[in-house]
Amino acid sequence: MTPLAVTPLAMTGLARLVDQVSVSQAVPPGWVVGAGGLVALVLVAHSGLWRLAGKVITIAHEGGHALVSLMTGRQLEGIRLHADSSGVTRSRGRRSGPGLAATAAAGYISPSALGAAAAWLLDAHYLTAMLWLTIVLLAATLLVTRNAFGVLAVLVTGGGVLAVALFASVVVQAGFAYSSAWFLLFGGLRPVLELPRRTLKGRQGLSDADHLFRLTRIPTGLWVGLFHLVSLAALVGGGLLLLPLHGHLPHVSVHP
Repeated sequence: MTPLAVTPLAMTGLARLVDQVSVSQAVPPGWVVGAGGLVALVLVAHSGLWRLAGKVITIAHEGGHALVSLMTGRQLEGIRLHADSSGVTRSRGRRSGPGLAATAAAGYISPSALGAAAAWLLDAHYLTAMLWLTIVLLAATLLVTRNAFGVLAVLVTGGGVLAVALFASVVVQAGFAYSSAWFLLFGGLRPVLELPRRTLKGRQGLSDADHLFRLTRIPTGLWVGLFHLVSLAALVGGGLLLLPLHGHLPHVSVHP
C-alpha cells in the first residue's frame, strides 16, 4: 500500500479520535463513582496491593520531577523506576537555585495534582479526554525512561489505559476513569504520610524534603508539612468534584 493511500485513512482515524476526545460525556451513575472510590481506597490501604499499584504513583512522582526540570530549563537525562517502588530522575544544570528546588519539590505533589486535574476533567464531563491525556503523559514518560523495569512498568500501565480507551464499554471506561482519579488522590497522600519516617535516614537515602533543606535551608519539617497540605487540599478539592451530588444540590428559594 502506498503512502498516498494510507494518508487519508490515517487522517480519518485522527479526525474521529479528535471528535471523541472533544465531546463531553454524560455523568455516570452515582454507584460507578462510589465504587471507583472504594476500589481506589482498597488499593491504597492494602499493603499487598499497594506494593503493585503503588508503582503507578512512582511513575507520576518521577514524571513530575522530569516535567518541572524541563520547564525550568534543566537538561533531563532520564527516569529510572525500580521494583521496590522507588525511582530517580536525573537532570543537568545548576546545582542550586529555584529551578533545582522546584524540580525537587515537584515529586511528592505531582500524583495529587494529577488526581485533582483528572477530577476537574471528569467534573467537566471530559471522560474520554482524561483517558487519552493519560496515555499521552505515559507515552512522554516512556520516552525518557532509562531502565528495563521502568520501561516495563510504564508500558503495562499505558497499555492498560489504552485498552480501556479503545475497547471497553462506556460504563467500564467511566469506572476506570473515576477509579484512576480517586487512586491518584488517595495514592498521592500515602507516600506523604510515610515521608516523616524516611527523612534524614541515611540507611534509606535522603528524601526530597532532605534535598530541599540542603538547597534552601528551609527546615525539612516545613517541606513535609507543605507536601501534606497540598496532598490533603487536592484530596478534598478533587473529592468534592468527584462526588455524585456535586453540582446537583436542590435550589432553595426563600420567600418573605
